[in-house]
Amino acid sequence: MQPDISINLKKNFIQLPDGTSMPKLGQGTWHMGEDDEKYRQEIEALRFGISEGLVLLDTAEMYADGKAENIVGNAISGIERSELYLVSKVYPYNANRHRIYSSLERSLKLMGTEYLDMYLLHWRENADLSEVVYCMEDLKEQGKIRRWGVSNFDVRDMEDLMKVPDGRNCCINQVMYNLGARGIEYDLIPWQRERGIPFMAYSPVGQAGALVTDDGISKETLMTDKNVLEVAEKRGISVIQLLLAFVLRQPDIVAIPKASGFQHIRENAETVAIKLTEDELAQLSESFPAPTEKIEMEKC
Repeated sequence: MQPDISINLKKNFIQLPDGTSMPKLGQGTWHMGEDDEKYRQEIEALRFGISEGLVLLDTAEMYADGKAENIVGNAISGIERSELYLVSKVYPYNANRHRIYSSLERSLKLMGTEYLDMYLLHWRENADLSEVVYCMEDLKEQGKIRRWGVSNFDVRDMEDLMKVPDGRNCCINQVMYNLGARGIEYDLIPWQRERGIPFMAYSPVGQAGALVTDDGISKETLMTDKNVLEVAEKRGISVIQLLLAFVLRQPDIVAIPKASGFQHIRENAETVAIKLTEDELAQLSESFPAPTEKIEMEKC
Protein backbone atom coordinates (compact mmCIF):
# COMPACT_ATOMS: atom_id res chain seq x y z
CA MET A 1 0.00 0.00 0.00
CA GLN A 2 1.40 3.39 -0.96
CA PRO A 3 2.05 5.71 2.00
CA ASP A 4 0.10 8.95 2.19
CA ILE A 5 2.65 11.73 1.63
CA SER A 6 1.68 14.24 4.30
CA ILE A 7 4.12 17.05 3.74
CA ASN A 8 4.64 19.70 1.10
CA LEU A 9 8.32 19.77 0.09
CA LYS A 10 8.09 23.56 0.01
CA LYS A 11 7.00 23.78 3.64
CA ASN A 12 10.31 23.02 5.34
CA PHE A 13 13.26 23.33 3.00
CA ILE A 14 16.59 24.98 2.34
CA GLN A 15 17.63 26.75 -0.83
CA LEU A 16 20.47 25.20 -2.83
CA PRO A 17 22.99 27.14 -4.94
CA ASP A 18 21.36 25.94 -8.16
CA GLY A 19 18.08 27.59 -7.16
CA THR A 20 16.27 24.37 -6.23
CA SER A 21 15.02 23.39 -2.79
CA MET A 22 15.84 20.45 -0.53
CA PRO A 23 13.83 19.12 2.42
CA LYS A 24 15.26 20.34 5.71
CA LEU A 25 14.68 17.07 7.54
CA GLY A 26 15.13 13.55 6.23
CA GLN A 27 16.12 10.01 7.15
CA GLY A 28 19.62 8.59 7.40
CA THR A 29 20.52 4.96 6.74
CA TRP A 30 24.00 4.63 8.27
CA HIS A 31 24.28 1.11 9.81
CA MET A 32 21.12 -0.09 8.09
CA GLY A 33 21.53 -3.38 6.27
CA GLU A 34 24.13 -4.70 8.71
CA ASP A 35 21.75 -7.17 10.38
CA ASP A 36 19.69 -9.35 8.06
CA GLU A 37 17.17 -9.98 10.83
CA LYS A 38 16.31 -6.27 10.86
CA TYR A 39 15.94 -6.01 7.09
CA ARG A 40 12.13 -5.90 6.96
CA GLN A 41 11.93 -3.66 10.04
CA GLU A 42 14.30 -1.13 8.46
CA ILE A 43 12.28 -1.06 5.24
CA GLU A 44 9.07 -0.45 7.15
CA ALA A 45 10.74 2.25 9.26
CA LEU A 46 11.75 4.20 6.15
CA ARG A 47 8.30 3.78 4.63
CA PHE A 48 6.68 5.02 7.82
CA GLY A 49 9.03 7.99 7.84
CA ILE A 50 8.02 8.83 4.28
CA SER A 51 4.36 8.69 5.33
CA GLU A 52 5.23 11.18 8.08
CA GLY A 53 6.71 13.55 5.52
CA LEU A 54 10.38 12.56 5.77
CA VAL A 55 10.79 12.12 2.02
CA LEU A 56 14.54 12.85 1.93
CA LEU A 57 16.50 9.59 2.18
CA ASP A 58 20.28 9.59 2.54
CA THR A 59 22.43 6.53 1.93
CA ALA A 60 25.81 5.50 0.47
CA GLU A 61 27.42 2.69 -1.46
CA MET A 62 29.63 2.16 1.61
CA TYR A 63 26.76 1.44 4.00
CA ALA A 64 26.67 -2.33 4.47
CA ASP A 65 28.26 -2.67 1.01
CA GLY A 66 25.13 -1.53 -0.78
CA LYS A 67 22.57 -3.25 1.44
CA ALA A 68 21.41 0.10 2.81
CA GLU A 69 20.78 1.30 -0.76
CA ASN A 70 18.80 -1.89 -1.37
CA ILE A 71 16.71 -1.21 1.74
CA VAL A 72 15.99 2.28 0.41
CA GLY A 73 14.98 0.77 -2.92
CA ASN A 74 12.50 -1.56 -1.25
CA ALA A 75 11.18 1.22 0.99
CA ILE A 76 10.35 3.53 -1.92
CA SER A 77 8.82 0.85 -4.13
CA GLY A 78 5.43 2.02 -5.38
CA ILE A 79 5.92 5.62 -4.25
CA GLU A 80 5.83 8.39 -6.86
CA ARG A 81 9.47 9.22 -7.60
CA SER A 82 8.82 12.95 -7.82
CA GLU A 83 7.69 12.93 -4.17
CA LEU A 84 11.10 11.70 -3.01
CA TYR A 85 14.53 13.24 -2.59
CA LEU A 86 17.25 10.57 -2.87
CA VAL A 87 20.87 11.07 -1.90
CA SER A 88 23.76 8.61 -2.12
CA LYS A 89 27.53 8.81 -1.83
CA VAL A 90 30.47 7.41 -3.78
CA TYR A 91 33.75 6.13 -2.35
CA PRO A 92 36.69 8.43 -3.14
CA TYR A 93 38.51 5.59 -4.91
CA ASN A 94 35.49 5.11 -7.15
CA ALA A 95 35.15 8.82 -7.90
CA ASN A 96 36.99 8.84 -11.22
CA ARG A 97 36.10 8.39 -14.88
CA HIS A 98 37.09 4.72 -14.80
CA ARG A 99 34.79 3.66 -11.94
CA ILE A 100 32.20 6.28 -11.04
CA TYR A 101 29.80 5.41 -13.87
CA SER A 102 29.56 1.74 -12.92
CA SER A 103 29.50 2.69 -9.25
CA LEU A 104 26.52 4.97 -9.77
CA GLU A 105 24.73 2.42 -11.95
CA ARG A 106 25.01 -0.12 -9.14
CA SER A 107 23.57 2.38 -6.66
CA LEU A 108 20.71 3.26 -9.00
CA LYS A 109 19.91 -0.41 -9.57
CA LEU A 110 19.92 -1.20 -5.86
CA MET A 111 17.65 1.78 -5.17
CA GLY A 112 15.36 1.04 -8.10
CA THR A 113 15.54 4.55 -9.52
CA GLU A 114 16.75 6.17 -12.73
CA TYR A 115 18.40 9.17 -11.08
CA LEU A 116 19.59 10.67 -7.80
CA ASP A 117 18.56 14.08 -6.60
CA MET A 118 22.00 14.52 -5.02
CA TYR A 119 25.25 12.55 -5.40
CA LEU A 120 28.10 13.14 -2.97
CA LEU A 121 31.81 12.38 -2.81
CA HIS A 122 31.85 10.56 0.54
CA TRP A 123 35.17 11.97 1.68
CA ARG A 124 38.20 13.42 -0.06
CA GLU A 125 41.12 11.08 0.66
CA ASN A 126 43.26 10.96 -2.53
CA ALA A 127 40.48 11.76 -4.99
CA ASP A 128 41.45 14.08 -7.85
CA LEU A 129 38.99 16.90 -7.36
CA SER A 130 39.23 18.07 -10.96
CA GLU A 131 38.27 14.61 -12.18
CA VAL A 132 35.56 14.22 -9.54
CA VAL A 133 33.91 17.46 -10.65
CA TYR A 134 34.27 16.58 -14.33
CA CYS A 135 32.51 13.25 -13.74
CA MET A 136 29.80 14.80 -11.59
CA GLU A 137 29.03 17.39 -14.25
CA ASP A 138 28.98 14.67 -16.92
CA LEU A 139 26.53 12.61 -14.85
CA LYS A 140 24.33 15.70 -14.58
CA GLU A 141 24.33 16.09 -18.35
CA GLN A 142 23.38 12.43 -18.72
CA GLY A 143 20.44 12.94 -16.36
CA LYS A 144 21.75 10.32 -13.92
CA ILE A 145 22.01 12.88 -11.11
CA ARG A 146 20.30 16.22 -10.63
CA ARG A 147 23.11 17.86 -8.65
CA TRP A 148 26.19 16.95 -6.65
CA GLY A 149 28.08 17.80 -3.49
CA VAL A 150 30.72 16.58 -1.08
CA SER A 151 30.94 15.09 2.39
CA ASN A 152 33.42 15.49 5.25
CA PHE A 153 35.10 18.50 3.60
CA ASP A 154 36.73 21.06 5.88
CA VAL A 155 37.61 24.63 4.92
CA ARG A 156 40.86 23.77 3.15
CA ASP A 157 39.15 21.01 1.18
CA MET A 158 36.39 23.40 0.14
CA GLU A 159 38.95 26.02 -0.88
CA ASP A 160 40.68 23.45 -3.09
CA LEU A 161 37.34 22.41 -4.58
CA MET A 162 36.48 25.99 -5.49
CA LYS A 163 39.71 26.26 -7.51
CA VAL A 164 38.91 23.49 -10.00
CA PRO A 165 36.74 24.02 -13.09
CA ASP A 166 33.04 23.91 -12.16
CA GLY A 167 33.94 23.27 -8.52
CA ARG A 168 31.60 26.10 -7.56
CA ASN A 169 28.69 23.96 -8.75
CA CYS A 170 28.96 22.04 -5.48
CA CYS A 171 25.50 22.22 -3.90
CA ILE A 172 26.09 20.92 -0.38
CA ASN A 173 28.62 19.58 2.14
CA GLN A 174 27.54 16.72 4.42
CA VAL A 175 29.34 16.77 7.78
CA MET A 176 28.92 15.61 11.35
CA TYR A 177 27.17 18.23 13.45
CA ASN A 178 25.32 18.04 16.74
CA LEU A 179 25.23 19.72 20.15
CA GLY A 180 28.26 17.71 21.26
CA ALA A 181 30.21 18.23 18.03
CA ARG A 182 30.07 21.93 17.20
CA GLY A 183 33.48 22.30 15.55
CA ILE A 184 32.13 23.47 12.18
CA GLU A 185 30.66 26.56 13.84
CA TYR A 186 34.15 28.04 14.23
CA ASP A 187 35.12 28.44 10.59
CA LEU A 188 33.37 26.06 8.18
CA ILE A 189 29.84 27.41 8.69
CA PRO A 190 30.92 31.05 8.21
CA TRP A 191 33.05 30.13 5.18
CA GLN A 192 30.27 28.24 3.40
CA ARG A 193 27.60 30.71 4.42
CA GLU A 194 29.53 33.52 2.72
CA ARG A 195 29.42 31.47 -0.48
CA GLY A 196 25.85 30.22 -0.18
CA ILE A 197 26.74 26.54 0.22
CA PRO A 198 24.48 24.76 2.75
CA PHE A 199 25.09 21.68 4.87
CA MET A 200 23.68 18.25 5.60
CA ALA A 201 24.22 17.19 9.22
CA TYR A 202 24.73 13.49 9.78
CA SER A 203 24.57 12.15 13.34
CA PRO A 204 22.52 15.21 14.34
CA VAL A 205 21.71 13.62 17.68
CA GLY A 206 24.95 11.69 18.03
CA GLN A 207 27.46 9.52 16.22
CA ALA A 208 26.00 6.30 14.86
CA GLY A 209 23.45 6.29 17.67
CA ALA A 210 26.07 7.01 20.35
CA LEU A 211 25.84 10.59 21.53
CA VAL A 212 29.46 11.63 21.77
CA THR A 213 31.23 14.96 21.70
CA ASP A 214 34.36 16.23 19.95
CA ASP A 215 36.32 15.17 23.04
CA GLY A 216 34.88 11.66 23.04
CA ILE A 217 32.48 12.23 25.94
CA SER A 218 30.11 9.30 26.18
CA LYS A 219 26.42 9.42 25.35
CA GLU A 220 25.48 9.23 29.03
CA THR A 221 27.04 12.66 29.57
CA LEU A 222 25.07 14.24 26.74
CA MET A 223 21.80 12.44 27.41
CA THR A 224 21.87 13.05 31.16
CA ASP A 225 23.34 16.53 31.16
CA LYS A 226 21.51 18.77 33.64
CA ASN A 227 20.96 21.65 31.21
CA VAL A 228 19.83 19.38 28.38
CA LEU A 229 17.31 17.65 30.64
CA GLU A 230 16.07 20.95 32.08
CA VAL A 231 15.43 22.56 28.71
CA ALA A 232 13.71 19.43 27.35
CA GLU A 233 11.49 19.14 30.43
CA LYS A 234 10.48 22.81 30.39
CA ARG A 235 9.53 22.57 26.71
CA GLY A 236 7.75 19.27 27.15
CA ILE A 237 9.79 17.56 24.44
CA SER A 238 12.09 14.55 24.40
CA VAL A 239 15.86 14.94 24.69
CA ILE A 240 16.21 13.58 21.14
CA GLN A 241 13.82 16.25 19.87
CA LEU A 242 15.79 18.92 21.69
CA LEU A 243 19.07 17.74 20.18
CA LEU A 244 17.55 17.63 16.71
CA ALA A 245 15.97 21.06 17.15
CA PHE A 246 19.41 22.41 18.05
CA VAL A 247 20.69 21.39 14.60
CA LEU A 248 17.56 22.47 12.72
CA ARG A 249 17.78 25.98 14.21
CA GLN A 250 20.39 26.72 11.56
CA PRO A 251 18.56 27.99 8.45
CA ASP A 252 20.95 26.36 5.98
CA ILE A 253 21.44 22.94 7.57
CA VAL A 254 19.55 19.76 6.65
CA ALA A 255 19.41 17.01 9.28
CA ILE A 256 19.29 13.29 8.48
CA PRO A 257 18.74 11.35 11.73
CA LYS A 258 18.44 7.57 11.61
CA ALA A 259 15.57 5.97 13.50
CA SER A 260 13.86 2.59 13.37
CA GLY A 261 11.07 2.96 15.95
CA PHE A 262 7.82 4.45 14.67
CA GLN A 263 7.37 6.70 17.73
CA HIS A 264 10.92 7.99 17.40
CA ILE A 265 10.36 8.67 13.70
CA ARG A 266 7.15 10.56 14.42
CA GLU A 267 8.94 12.64 17.07
CA ASN A 268 11.66 13.46 14.55
CA ALA A 269 9.08 14.61 12.03
CA GLU A 270 7.41 16.84 14.62
CA THR A 271 10.69 18.54 15.50
CA VAL A 272 10.59 20.88 12.50
CA ALA A 273 7.97 22.89 14.40
CA ILE A 274 10.16 23.33 17.49
CA LYS A 275 11.96 26.67 17.66
CA LEU A 276 14.46 27.08 20.49
CA THR A 277 14.74 30.45 22.21
CA GLU A 278 17.97 32.37 22.75
CA ASP A 279 17.73 31.65 26.48
CA GLU A 280 17.40 27.91 25.81
CA LEU A 281 20.37 27.93 23.44
CA ALA A 282 22.40 29.84 26.01
CA GLN A 283 21.58 27.25 28.65
CA LEU A 284 22.63 24.39 26.35
CA SER A 285 25.85 26.25 25.59
CA GLU A 286 26.70 26.31 29.28
CA SER A 287 27.30 22.56 29.03
CA PHE A 288 28.36 22.36 25.39
CA PRO A 289 29.85 25.72 24.37
CA ALA A 290 30.52 26.89 20.84
CA PRO A 291 34.18 26.41 19.79
CA THR A 292 36.63 29.25 20.35
CA GLU A 293 39.39 27.69 18.28
CA LYS A 294 39.82 25.34 15.32
CA ILE A 295 38.77 21.77 16.06
CA GLU A 296 39.75 18.90 13.77
CA MET A 297 36.69 17.70 11.88
CA GLU A 298 35.20 14.37 12.89
CA LYS A 299 34.77 12.22 9.80
CA CYS A 300 32.72 9.05 9.31
